[in-house]
Amino acid sequence: MLKGFRDFILRGNVIELATAVIIGGAFTAIVTAISDKIINPLIAAIGSPESPALSFYLRDGVEATKVDIGAVITACINFLIVAAVVYFVIIMPMNKINELRKRGAPEDEVPPSSEELLAEIRDLIAQGRQNAVPDQRFAEGASGTPGVPGGAQDMPNSAGDGNPRH
Repeated sequence: MLKGFRDFILRGNVIELATAVIIGGAFTAIVTAISDKIINPLIAAIGSPESPALSFYLRDGVEATKVDIGAVITACINFLIVAAVVYFVIIMPMNKINELRKRGAPEDEVPPSSEELLAEIRDLIAQGRQNAVPDQRFAEGASGTPGVPGGAQDMPNSAGDGNPRH
């Protein structure tokens, strides 16, 4: 159950969406302060002292016809501030973490087939035979039969004449 929840949470789109909502809400006060105390005075400095921002009226004296270009510029700058904070503080580190996880995760190894295992065993046995030093006890048995310890008398299927019976 927790693994499924973790997989859901770590899914890229869910994290990015949740991050954007949370960070956007949390930085509202900061962005508002920056806009009101820094950006708006700069925009007002461009305009005349009578109009505190870049704005004009479509009909003189009618407040409903005011076009406030300074407010649009401020909103765009606010958006860029929030987007930059979200990207550099949340998205970039999360992408780095995901990249490190992918690099650290071992690739799924396919277990060798039976044929591959048998071929490897065959090769090891063949290599062992080539590298083996013959044991002098087995070089020639007591009765003169090569490779048989103690000769033919030690073999259960022999008649004692040195010829094994099968």
